[in-house]
Amino acid sequence: MKQTVEQTVRLYRSEDKIQPRAVSGWFAGWRWALVAFTQILYYGLPWLQWGERQAVLFDLGARRFYLFGLVLYPQDFVYLTVLLLISAYGLFLFTAVAGRLWCGYACPQTVYTEIFMAVERWFEGDRNARIRLDSGPWTLNKLARKSGKQAVWIAIGLWTGFTFVGYFTPILTLGHEVLHLSLGPWESFWLLFYGFATYGNAGYMREQVCKYMCPYARFQSAMFDKDTLIISYDVERGEPRGAKREKKGETRAEGVGDCVDCKLCVQVCPTGIDIRNGLQYECIGCAACIDVCNGVMDKVGYPRGLIRYDTQNGIAQHLSAGQRWRRVFRPRVLIYGSVLVLIFAALVASLTLRHSFRADVVRDRATLARQVEDGYIENLYRLQLMNASERVQRFSVTAQGLPSLVVTPELRDIEVGPAQARWVSLGVRLPPGHGLKPGAHPMSFRVEADGGEHLNEKTTFVVPR
Repeated sequence: MKQTVEQTVRLYRSEDKIQPRAVSGWFAGWRWALVAFTQILYYGLPWLQWGERQAVLFDLGARRFYLFGLVLYPQDFVYLTVLLLISAYGLFLFTAVAGRLWCGYACPQTVYTEIFMAVERWFEGDRNARIRLDSGPWTLNKLARKSGKQAVWIAIGLWTGFTFVGYFTPILTLGHEVLHLSLGPWESFWLLFYGFATYGNAGYMREQVCKYMCPYARFQSAMFDKDTLIISYDVERGEPRGAKREKKGETRAEGVGDCVDCKLCVQVCPTGIDIRNGLQYECIGCAACIDVCNGVMDKVGYPRGLIRYDTQNGIAQHLSAGQRWRRVFRPRVLIYGSVLVLIFAALVASLTLRHSFRADVVRDRATLARQVEDGYIENLYRLQLMNASERVQRFSVTAQGLPSLVVTPELRDIEVGPAQARWVSLGVRLPPGHGLKPGAHPMSFRVEADGGEHLNEKTTFVVPR
């Protein structure tokens, strides 16, 4: 009679902490260059001044968005849509050409994880030293190292949150409020929330964000094909691995591959995968494994490129670099690139031809139309004039589209301050004997600035029964 053996299968298993080894090389240099560039940009922009104001400021309370010389209103929301389209098609293009370049080099999760890991190495040492420290007992030395790391992490997180809020509240004002402990509730919330998110994501969650929370890892395969440059392990050259090898400069045993099975490519991977197992969704394309493998190849005297950027077709068909790059310009890449150029050109043209002011017309809903003295029919409106420049502008308003329209009161030299908005109430009168049927008839307001620039804002004029 068979004996039944019970086995417990856990649906959840906590993963061991990944302790990446420090790596240096060509790709690591590029990665740190982009870390420096993105952080100088992020932390520095709020401190730049443009005239008497902050150069980049999203003033939600006043509904003004300042981008250097541009003053945008909520009505300019279309520009945000265009920027999102450019970002999306740029991501599609880069992914089709060379995989997860964004993830490996410029994604905020990658950037801040690199910064936090650098702090961790500074306090606790490289991979082996950190593993020994974590497994050892709590001592004064361990407490000092861990406390120092946490203090710097918290400082970076809070400074990141402070900078984030500084894009919405003038950063000099925000700094004064922080020093005097007079922050408002929303400013305090977002400073602490963004700081805590940076601290938690970059300090603790790290690869978990890339593997489980980021949707890009799941749908990247839809943008890959066999001519996409990805980080690849040359199986034909590297296998079999782990066999005994001769010293540098001596002949290898027959049938032995180039991979020495040192596992350094696994130890430097921030997501803990083995690239030798092929393309995996966890790979963020940081190329740390390429740098460390090239270093090993140099030491053992073998050619570089056992792990390299290559395409699936390139490895399978032994394509040369020229043949591989010629395949880059395939239909999907050309389509993404063409759409990206068209959208960007449209954005530049729109910003170039953009008026220095805007106007919005709102009908008076309380009184659609009424008859006044001398048989005139009057419609009431409210006109919002928005100055999108940083100089005082004066405007005149006239009505057109129907015969003999009269604007009351006469609107001449309406002054609107720099980057300010002003509401004006006005009426439009239609003389008797107009011959128009009852109902709504199209008309427009012509708003002309003192510099000669003008625009027409469409609306309707209602003739009562």
